[in-house]
Amino acid sequence: MHPHTTDLPRPAGTAAPVLSGRGLAKRYGDQHALAGVDIDVRAGDAVAIVGPSGSGKTTLLHVLAGIVRADAGAIHLGGTRIDQLGETRRSELRRTEFGFVFQSGMLVAELTAEENAALPLLLGGASRRAALTAAREWLDRLGLRGKERRRPGELSGGEAQRVAIARSLAHRPKVIFADEPTGALDSRTGRDTMGALLAAAAETGAAVLVVTHDRELADSVPSRVAIRDGRIDTVGAAA
Repeated sequence: MHPHTTDLPRPAGTAAPVLSGRGLAKRYGDQHALAGVDIDVRAGDAVAIVGPSGSGKTTLLHVLAGIVRADAGAIHLGGTRIDQLGETRRSELRRTEFGFVFQSGMLVAELTAEENAALPLLLGGASRRAALTAAREWLDRLGLRGKERRRPGELSGGEAQRVAIARSLAHRPKVIFADEPTGALDSRTGRDTMGALLAAAAETGAAVLVVTHDRELADSVPSRVAIRDGRIDTVGAAA
């Protein structure tokens, strides 16, 4: 196995990657945040990206999601190269093809749970009725029936993160990016929340990329990529 790729052993005939990066490099001043990373993610994959603080794991997530531009390398979504797209088109991809779950949830305080979950659909042009219907379905699946009209300040931390998960799934993205999604939660709530994310993503076939420093959380994700000094150090199944 090449030491800098996520090419895990797979059955013959495995589908092509839904998201791939080749030779990804990013510098901040004199520091290499990424120093030539190759990564392949297929539909249904769930991958934990782990490594010490400053290793480049969050930069890798942001580069793959089109939030940050790499200095070198190429990123393909399906068969389409996306790293060279303009900001407008990349923003559109983030609304339609990607889902996001962040440590703080990043919910809009003035909106209800169902409105927060419906945001990507509303921004994508869906009717309010269709968007809220899809949002309610995911909130229901995630155990939040009866709390659709509550605002973030009226929810527990775990409930708020489940709203964020519903938001990441309502538009049925190809890839979900989760950056320390349980970092602000206690360990039990974090485990439950991560389990809910993985189970819900599995229903849609979405790939999940999770950045975490939590070893227990990483062990709950089927595959793992360890990154150090901007390079992929090890690749394999979770312990």
